[in-house]
Amino acid sequence: MSDLENMAFLKLRPVNDTRITEQVRPLLCDGERILQQYQGIRDAILFTDRRVIAVNTQGITGKKKAFVMLPYSRIQAYAIESAGMIDFDSELKLWFSGLGIVKFELFAGTDLTALNRIIADAVPG
Repeated sequence: MSDLENMAFLKLRPVNDTRITEQVRPLLCDGERILQQYQGIRDAILFTDRRVIAVNTQGITGKKKAFVMLPYSRIQAYAIESAGMIDFDSELKLWFSGLGIVKFELFAGTDLTALNRIIADAVPG
C-alpha cells in the first residue's frame, strides 16, 4: 500500500480502538480530530476532520507500519455504494488528484450517511 498503487482496503469495520488512535496521535496536526475509524484484518483507516489516514501493517510480526496521508483537498470525486442482497459489503471510492482511485470495502451496516457527511463537508467545492 505504501507504494500508492492499487490502494484497496478490504473488509473494514467501524471500531473505537485506542491502539489505532495511539499509533496515529503523533501524526495529527494541532486541533485535528479523528471522526471515524475502521479496522481490517491488519490495516486501518481513520477519517479526521482534515484527511484520511491509511495505516498499512507490514511484515510477519506486524510491527512495521506505513502511514499514508490522503488530504481531502486532493479528492476530485467520490462514490458510495451500499450493500445488497448478494454483495454484503458497502464500498467507498475516492478519486485523488495525482494518485488515482482508493477503494474502501466496508462491512454491511456501516453508517454510509455519516461517512458521506464527513467527506462532503471536507471536500472543497
